[in-house]
Amino acid sequence: MVEASPNRRGRAGARHASLLWRLFFANAAVVVVAAVLLIVTPITISAPVTLTDLALIAGAVVAMLAATFVLLRRALSPLRELTTLMGTVDPLDPGRRLPGAAGSDAEVATLIDAFNAMLDRLEAERRDSARRALAAQEGERLRIARELHDEIGQSLTAVAMQAERAAHSAPSGDQEMLAAIPDAIRHSIGDVRRIARRLRPEALDDLGLVNALISLCRRIGQQTDARIDTDLANALPSMSVETELVIYRVAQESLTNAVRHAQASKITLSLAVADRLITLRVRDDGRGFGDARSNDTAGIDGMRERAMLVGAQLEIRSHHGAGTEVELEVPLDGG
Repeated sequence: MVEASPNRRGRAGARHASLLWRLFFANAAVVVVAAVLLIVTPITISAPVTLTDLALIAGAVVAMLAATFVLLRRALSPLRELTTLMGTVDPLDPGRRLPGAAGSDAEVATLIDAFNAMLDRLEAERRDSARRALAAQEGERLRIARELHDEIGQSLTAVAMQAERAAHSAPSGDQEMLAAIPDAIRHSIGDVRRIARRLRPEALDDLGLVNALISLCRRIGQQTDARIDTDLANALPSMSVETELVIYRVAQESLTNAVRHAQASKITLSLAVADRLITLRVRDDGRGFGDARSNDTAGIDGMRERAMLVGAQLEIRSHHGAGTEVELEVPLDGG
């Protein structure tokens, strides 16, 4: 066991004594004032005690208790304020810290520093854990996408070619029925390739973030009746692969939610760079869902986790019947 140094024990004792002495002085003040009043006021208590004496004693006790309560409440008010501030901290909204209370006791200041240091450690550990988990997830997505594209896609292509040859060599009465088999297989090949692209965007690896977002919007627009407008920066500064992937995944989840859940007919996706920030915004005219905090889903939680991974700020503003806006601000210095 590690033993605290004498200096540290002395500082801890002094800090502990400060609040102790405030409480002591509060009680001592009440006792001293009561004693002074007994000395300077012409109050006498006879024996046996009369009703008047009992009323005076009861009034004095009530006054002393009230004064003690007021003084102790004032002495402990910094702790109540600190408890209220602690309740406002959201683990999914990293970067928020408790401000130091001006004129607060040493214990309160020490508690604030310890709480902020604990938040630093928790956020660092959560960020590292999320990075490892998402890296493993993306690696598994890439492996499955390659297997779907290379193995299953090629196998289905070979089966489609064999079905075409069988249809040509079949009797004339069966050719029409057999000719539908290659078309169904080609449709399945298209489905497999679409799933592979959703698992791992090839355009992001080959063409960059802007072209990957354009390809994403075009593909979702072709699959649905929603109109998707884009306003993308012409040139983006250099950023890590991790940051590009977070921006792409947040955009993908936002578009999917707008089309699938909000039933939006018009969506606007913009990507801008200003003041060392990359800002992604996705707006839709869908149904909305009220308070975003009270309607967190697995998809929204996933976006928050990814934003925290690169030190970004994610804001979701939504109102019933007034659409939804998703805003992601990514610092270029990595947070």
